[in-house]
Amino acid sequence: MGYVNDNRIVMTLDAGGTNFVFSAIQAGEEIIEPFSVSSCSYDLKSCLNSLSSGFRKVCSLLPQDPVAISFAFPGPADYENGVIGDLPNFPSFRGGVALKAFLEEKFCIPVYINNDGNLFAYGEALAGALPYVNSCLESVGSNRRYKNLLGITFGTGFGAGVVIDKVLLSGDNGCGGDVWLARNGCYPNMIAEESVSIRAVKRVYEQFAGLEDSDLTPKNIFEIADGKMDGNKNAAVKSFQEFGKVAGMTIAGALNIVDGIVVLGGGITGAVNYFMPSLLEELRGNLFSFSGDSFPVLQMDVFDLSNQQEFDSFLSDEDELIKVPDSDRYIPYRKVKKTGILVSSLGTSKAIALGAYTFALTQLDKS
Repeated sequence: MGYVNDNRIVMTLDAGGTNFVFSAIQAGEEIIEPFSVSSCSYDLKSCLNSLSSGFRKVCSLLPQDPVAISFAFPGPADYENGVIGDLPNFPSFRGGVALKAFLEEKFCIPVYINNDGNLFAYGEALAGALPYVNSCLESVGSNRRYKNLLGITFGTGFGAGVVIDKVLLSGDNGCGGDVWLARNGCYPNMIAEESVSIRAVKRVYEQFAGLEDSDLTPKNIFEIADGKMDGNKNAAVKSFQEFGKVAGMTIAGALNIVDGIVVLGGGITGAVNYFMPSLLEELRGNLFSFSGDSFPVLQMDVFDLSNQQEFDSFLSDEDELIKVPDSDRYIPYRKVKKTGILVSSLGTSKAIALGAYTFALTQLDKS
């Protein structure tokens, strides 16, 4: 990734409704052990104090002064001006909070705020999934390379980010890559996030298990599906199947525009074995015309890169040589289009931190 020899330090943060995870990056590497503090999201003064004290602690651990603060914060927000809007997980932020200006006055350095899905995708595109896939292709002698990435985060909400040839898609209104608001493929009047989120896993489990307002977490439901905890195993499996189905429908729509590698992050990826089959089924499905013609949902063949056999097939070249008419020349014909989907090996928080670091230095170098 860029800036690997850059000694400037950027303080970073992964902001969640429950915890703030602080870190610092120098030369593309975390230089302190990330630590978390309560976000105190229900009280604005306490929340801002958590942010200030967290960054002050980071400063005390650094070998030199940082040049910027850069971090992910949930939307809706005006990220360019650093104003956070009305967040469901931060009730104290009603009416808008000028978070960028607040921190710049506290620390007297530039502050950059972006969507967590965007920074996750940016980190994976520069230092994670994308360079990994391309290095694997290079190692087998393939001349295929991927430049575009769709990063998906599964957690409290349904997040995403898009990177096109090393450029983060922000959008004219800061809404680039926002998939949470996509139409829900199973419940057309609902948003996709109602089926692709922590609350969705819990809701569907309770529906099929005949429960109300249980205190089970997605981790508990995963353990029930895995037979490691008592409960309704069939309901647990169905909760992840619906999760994967709606996620797959939404990702398919996004992939038809982005056309790149897909990387998944977030805590719910721990249950990948239970949601990936239904997700892949959607990506590999078909649609039809009124005349009865069948079309694949995606023009590309989709490979599960966590499956070694599929990864080997993904890496193999299937180009043909096509003769140029009225010539003795032959040119390669890439008849089979391919894309791959994999789970982040960096980890979501680290990918976000690396994305935030690079975004900050890129902005500083532009100014």
